[in-house]
Amino acid sequence: MTMSLPEVKLRQGIHVMHLFYKLVPSLWAQRAAASSAEARQKLEALCAANGAACQPRITSYAILGGKAQMGFILYSAEAGRLAQMHRDLEACFPPGALETVYSYLSITELSEYATTEEDYKNMLVRGEKLEPGTEAYEKRWSEMMQRKREYEHYRLYPELPDWPVMCFYPMNKKRQLTDNWFSLDFETRKKLMGGHGRTGRKYAGRVTQLITSSTGLDDWEWGVTLVAQQMDDLRDIVYEMRFDEVSARYGEFGSFYLGLRQSPADLWAHLHL
Repeated sequence: MTMSLPEVKLRQGIHVMHLFYKLVPSLWAQRAAASSAEARQKLEALCAANGAACQPRITSYAILGGKAQMGFILYSAEAGRLAQMHRDLEACFPPGALETVYSYLSITELSEYATTEEDYKNMLVRGEKLEPGTEAYEKRWSEMMQRKREYEHYRLYPELPDWPVMCFYPMNKKRQLTDNWFSLDFETRKKLMGGHGRTGRKYAGRVTQLITSSTGLDDWEWGVTLVAQQMDDLRDIVYEMRFDEVSARYGEFGSFYLGLRQSPADLWAHLHL
């Protein structure tokens, strides 16, 4: 008897799962010689059925290097559907032919260090020297609030551009003696993250990022997904951010996975399946 999964949603945001696989050559050769086309068609249909701009969505990648051969990012507002997408994805392949290299579960969130309305007011009054209540002030205030709403929406409900290069890695903030991020007061942490954010904004138009939270959900605290048109932009942003104190002193990083965006059909051709 098939048991239905409970419906589990977030108060805000969506669930995200990163999956990286290798094929087991001997089992694939034994079981997939006559069913390769069928497996590809199943995967194509699954991705097409989950092809929304935000969610439900499945994106597929050819992974560079020897860590994995293929990768997928799954997005869903509902946890039960995410779990089903995961199992449906693996069911596209013959039993035993797919080896999970790495999986990572996380959720989207708003940063606690994001610019607040009070911060924006201070920018207008102290930075731009505008008087509250004036037409110029109200115009700039409206623009800032619109930008804030858009930022919060896309942070919670991301629509990553379909750029060709993707990089994913998990990370923690250190909890080691004097280098304990969580023992710092909020204002210090916010100031440090502000500098980190300014570095990232220098790459606007070249690198788009998705930061997801996994504290209490997986082995790391955050997942970072970067998409770009070319690899040197990914290298440059990660390298430059290494010099921010947030990374240099408090950052811990897991393995990096680099992928090229591929449709299931193109992925099949790339892997000679």
